Amino acid sequence: MSRRIYINGRFLGRRLTGVDRFALELTRALDRALEHDEGLRHAARFELLVPEGTQAPGFRHIVVRTVAGPGGQAWEQVALHRATRDGLLLNLCNTGPWLRREQLIVIHDVAVYRVPQSFRRSFRLLYRVALPLLARRSRHVATVSEFSRKEIAELLDIPASRIGVITEGAEHLRQQQPDESVLARHGLANRGYFLGVSSAAPHKNFRLLLDSARLAGNADLPVVIAGGVDRRIFGEGGGDDADRRVRWLGYVSDAELLALYRNALGFVFPSIYEGFGIPPIEAMACDCPVIAARAASIPEVCGDAALYIDPTDPADLLDAMRRLRDSPGLRDTLIAAGQRNLSRWRWAQGARDLLSMLQLPQAPDQPGAEPPP
Repeated sequence: MSRRIYINGRFLGRRLTGVDRFALELTRALDRALEHDEGLRHAARFELLVPEGTQAPGFRHIVVRTVAGPGGQAWEQVALHRATRDGLLLNLCNTGPWLRREQLIVIHDVAVYRVPQSFRRSFRLLYRVALPLLARRSRHVATVSEFSRKEIAELLDIPASRIGVITEGAEHLRQQQPDESVLARHGLANRGYFLGVSSAAPHKNFRLLLDSARLAGNADLPVVIAGGVDRRIFGEGGGDDADRRVRWLGYVSDAELLALYRNALGFVFPSIYEGFGIPPIEAMACDCPVIAARAASIPEVCGDAALYIDPTDPADLLDAMRRLRDSPGLRDTLIAAGQRNLSRWRWAQGARDLLSMLQLPQAPDQPGAEPPP
């Protein structure tokens, strides 16, 4: 008799962020693994459960089912819990039913402890209660990097040996056709700008870009930022009056983001805290060289394929940007290193990591189990 395995699909009702991207792409990779492994299809039946009104993508072998109930956390704690009593529940985005035993919880980081300034007080209090409960009660605990595994073991007081690591990937952007119109709309030239991909959280450290731009004076080092933004830094207009060389584009589609990566002079990732950090490997997948902070999980993820900076020093960032602009050889070296680094990060491997934790059959690595390049 096959095992019943449920996936918490609450993430599909939100704007796609890093942890939601992980959940979506890992679910797609599981669906591809099911396509290529008859033994896995016999061993387990996967269902993706979503709240009412949620638009879900189609899958070949994962059944999507709507579960009625209250919204938000209440749906997760009550309706989802009731609907999955006869199987194992996979929670891929930090939260799940607090008191449940038969579940896997992916805790991406412990940012609420390390960078509390990035979260509302109510959010911090909620997660400082929820994360230890989930980590101690759940049958399986996973995260996304060795860095986060050590952080979780230390701060949530559970043995590191209990925590599995699930590989992330960057192949998802290569399935898109680039939307080059984003360049014309914003007056961007090929190799004429540095790119940042942001959220509004202060620990993403986009103030460093603004401080670096002020140091640059009239130097030709424009920066554009896609995504959310901390308005305390950039103001309502996406940039302050003192320096318009840093421009905020707002949220962009995957197709637009692909075009922005491919045409950028380089990608800047100044974050001071990450559990993993997908944007640098997205940039590498698009042959965009990376400047990154030497902080948290970032060196683990980027390896030797980034130009590292001190995330507290705008002069260090400015120097790295100038070096990348003025040295085509350095740029080519980083692009080649990025392509080598990508061999470590694939969603298909993440699916195998997860299946191994669940003691389920794993299809051998094969070209058909991956999205096309």
